[in-house]
Amino acid sequence: MTGPPTPRRAPSARGRGRTLGWVSAAVAVAAIAAGVTAAIVFAGGVTTDDGVSGDDRPVQASALSKAALAAADAEAGTPEHDAAAYLSEQPTAYWLTPESTPVTSVQARIGQLASEARDQSARLAIVVYGLPDRDCGGLSAGGLDDDAYAEWTAAIGEALAGAGDLSPIVMLEPDSLALAPECGGVDARVRHLRGAIDALAAPATRIYVDGGHSNWLPIDEMAGLIERLDADGEIRGFATNVSNFNRTADEVSYAHALSARLGGLHAVIDTSRNGAGSNGEWCNPPGRLVGDPGGTIADDVVDANLWIKPPGESDGACNGGPPAGEWWPEAAVELTRRNVAR
Repeated sequence: MTGPPTPRRAPSARGRGRTLGWVSAAVAVAAIAAGVTAAIVFAGGVTTDDGVSGDDRPVQASALSKAALAAADAEAGTPEHDAAAYLSEQPTAYWLTPESTPVTSVQARIGQLASEARDQSARLAIVVYGLPDRDCGGLSAGGLDDDAYAEWTAAIGEALAGAGDLSPIVMLEPDSLALAPECGGVDARVRHLRGAIDALAAPATRIYVDGGHSNWLPIDEMAGLIERLDADGEIRGFATNVSNFNRTADEVSYAHALSARLGGLHAVIDTSRNGAGSNGEWCNPPGRLVGDPGGTIADDVVDANLWIKPPGESDGACNGGPPAGEWWPEAAVELTRRNVAR
């Protein structure tokens, strides 16, 4: 089954230097420590308010997650069970793909997720991942054709409109913009994303488009791609570090620089697997750790850190892993080695 995207390498070390040169990591750490107000709170630990949603509920931890299913199937007391059980309890975004949730199942699936969120007094957080030529033929290849994608995203938008009381959070098509210059078809990507934004936009929904990460495109190039969406206030901002491993301070620096270039758009940062930083590998790198729990970081630009890529799911058939998106028990055990007693 196709799953969350494979993290990407930076095109060059030179690009990384230009990106991080905008704001120092020290400034980012100071911002985190200061606990600046004006943040949307998606999980516990922060009590600030963006002045719009006034919502400090945590993101849900879904019983439909692969971690939860793996915990139910594993033998109790084993490292594989304990790792999966721990991960299943962590607030984590739920990925909607057309392979796992076709258009005919969208209403029911979002209804299930919404019911869970209400039971948990939580917010609904999803990733929409199904655009045409997804992953540009890479390890998470797939997606829909133009008409089917428009129909699918319209169905998601309609279902989310019925869950407005949950202040839905939508991460729209990770990798879609940052990857586009590498594989071509920027105009088509922009057209698909523009249509998806129109379909998903609602007063209570917070949409974050692809913002790449601090070790990928230079700030000006990434900002130029986001500007092409011409979202006219329909998006809250951008998501960074999705399915990647860059340290949080680098991502906060990057988010501030990109926000400044974009006139103040907000950001969310994926901290699901960045507890040990990056070792330079981009597909199932060994020795990684889960990162800071969602909702523990916020400032005037970064609305929150979230767990977006579900830890324990493979990046693809590399470094011993199964196909992209499949549950990988050994990876789950390794990622949680400092969090779960053995």
